Amino acid sequence: MGTREKILQAAAEMIAEDMAAKLSVRAVAARAGVSTGSLRFHFPTQRALQDSVLARIYEGMLPGDPIRDRTLPPRERLLNCLRQVLAPLGTDGDARTAWGAVYRAFIEPEPTEQVRAAYLGLEREARRRVEHWLTVLAEEGVLPPGDHTRNVRFLLTVLNGLSVERALPTGESVLIAETETLNAAVDHVLSTGPAPPAGATRP
Repeated sequence: MGTREKILQAAAEMIAEDMAAKLSVRAVAARAGVSTGSLRFHFPTQRALQDSVLARIYEGMLPGDPIRDRTLPPRERLLNCLRQVLAPLGTDGDARTAWGAVYRAFIEPEPTEQVRAAYLGLEREARRRVEHWLTVLAEEGVLPPGDHTRNVRFLLTVLNGLSVERALPTGESVLIAETETLNAAVDHVLSTGPAPPAGATRP
């Protein structure tokens, strides 16, 4: 295994043990069994290291890239991407366990700089993935080109809400209600397109 892979594996193990782990150069280098200079060579900043390991974790959880599967219509592809994010959470007990870990890592403790940095790293990677989906659809002409920030935020809010619902008691089928919500969210995004540039107004 190469040095870069050792570093990414060590950092991923640290995050698996503690979602809010501070990926300090010294701690990750020690875990990987490499020098701090070697780590800095591959990852010049702490953010570069964090973003790289989070991207690797997301790829492991969400393999493939459904948005590029041209055998399906764009609407179905975007739906599949959203479903792929929710699938690893499971339902009922699995979802409660997942959300319990999030609560203990980011909600229960004081929002220290370490906690804030760890959460913002996760949020950044989630935004990057959704932005990628919408950019691919824009390249295909399904969405107008432009700033997709508003729709990225909207889709992430929908995903967060649905993931919480999976962990809560319910009197109906979570997956049926979830499918209806995802369909409505995708229809909204595909009908509105990206937001106008800052300062512009829609007619």
